[in-house]
Amino acid sequence: MEKRVCSVDGSMATGRDGMNFPAFRDKRVLLTGHTGFKGSWLALWLHRLGANVHGYSLPPPTEPSNYALSKVRNVLADETIGDIQDRGLLTRTLAAFKPDVIFHLAAQPLVRDSYAMPFETFEVNVMGTASLLDAVRELNRPCAVVCITTDKCYENREQVWGYRECDPMGGHDPYSASKGAAEILIASYRRSFFNPAELHRHGVQVASARAGNVIGGGDWARDRIVTDMVAALMEGRPVSVRNPHAIRPWQHVLEPLSGYLALASAMLGKADAKWCEGWNFGPVSGSEMPVGKLADAFVKAWGKGEWVDQSTPNQPHEASILRLSIEKAGWLLGWRPRWTCEEMVEKTARWYRSVLCEGGDARKACEADIGEYEKKQVLKPG
Repeated sequence: MEKRVCSVDGSMATGRDGMNFPAFRDKRVLLTGHTGFKGSWLALWLHRLGANVHGYSLPPPTEPSNYALSKVRNVLADETIGDIQDRGLLTRTLAAFKPDVIFHLAAQPLVRDSYAMPFETFEVNVMGTASLLDAVRELNRPCAVVCITTDKCYENREQVWGYRECDPMGGHDPYSASKGAAEILIASYRRSFFNPAELHRHGVQVASARAGNVIGGGDWARDRIVTDMVAALMEGRPVSVRNPHAIRPWQHVLEPLSGYLALASAMLGKADAKWCEGWNFGPVSGSEMPVGKLADAFVKAWGKGEWVDQSTPNQPHEASILRLSIEKAGWLLGWRPRWTCEEMVEKTARWYRSVLCEGGDARKACEADIGEYEKKQVLKPG
C-alpha cells in the first residue's frame, strides 16, 4: 500500500541512518533557550559535534538546572543573557555572530503556567518567535532556521490516530493556542520573506519542529510528571498524579533533538524547498502510553515508591489523548526513534539517581546518554 505524507512536492528520500552529523563541524549555531532543559542538552550535543554555539536566553528558569549542573556555559563559544522579545539585542547578536544555523527553543513551555499567565505566554511564544524571524530577515544572509513548537499546536479532536503535519493548527489552553499561533506566524514569514520557491535568491530555509512529551535527566520544571516523581521519591512520599489516564507521545529528550539535528543537517547538506515545512518528531506508533503507566514504569526503574491518583473534576483542561504521525520524518529525513519506552524511562531514572543520589557528574551523565544514543540502531516500525 502506498504511504502518504504531507509535503511540498510529495517526493521521498532514502533513509539516512547514523548520528555523526558531520555537517555541524565548525558551523556557527545560534541556540535560543540554551539555559532550559532541552536547550542545555542540545548545546552539549552540538559541542560534541564540533559546532561553535552561541546561546541566547534568559537565566535558567529553575534551580537547580541542567545548564548549571552540566556547566553548559563552558562548552559555548559565547552566550547572550537576554529576552527573546528584545529585538534590538537579538538583532545585534545575530549581526555579530552571523549564524549558519539557528535553533529557536526559547519559550514559555508549560500548559498549567499558561493558565496563570496567558498574556505572557502569548507574548513569549508568538511575539518572541516573530522577534527571532524578524532578526533573521534583517540579517539578510543565508542560514537554516529550525523553530521548535510542540505537538500541542494541532487542533486537538481527541482522535485515536496521529496528527499529520498538514492537520489544522489550534489549541484549547493558552500554551497550545500560542504554539498553534506561532506555527501560523512561521508559515507567514516563510511565505512572505523566505519563500522556498525563491530559495536561490535569499538562501534562508525556515522549518518548524513539533515534538511529543519529553522526559530525561536534568528537568526541574514545575508540574511535569518526571520532576514531580523524582521530588516525591527522593522525599519518600507517594507520587501525586493529576491525570493518570491521559495518553501522551512520551519520548526521551534525545529523540526530538536528534530529529532537529537531522532536519538542520539536511538543510546544510543541500538547500531544498522540501525542508522548509513543519515536521513531527515523536515515538513509534503504538508506543504512546497513559501517564499512570509511565508512573508505574518510573517507580519500577527507581527501585521503590508508589503513586496515587490525585485527579480532580475542576482541574484545568488538558487533552486526554494525543498522538503524532512521524511518517514524514521517516520517509523524507530517514529519521526514526531509537529507544524503547523501557529504555527511555530507565535512562531517565538512572540520570537522576546518579546525579542526585550518588553525587555523579551531570555533564558526564548527559554525555554518556548521548554516546549510547548515537550507537543505538533505530526502532523498527510498530
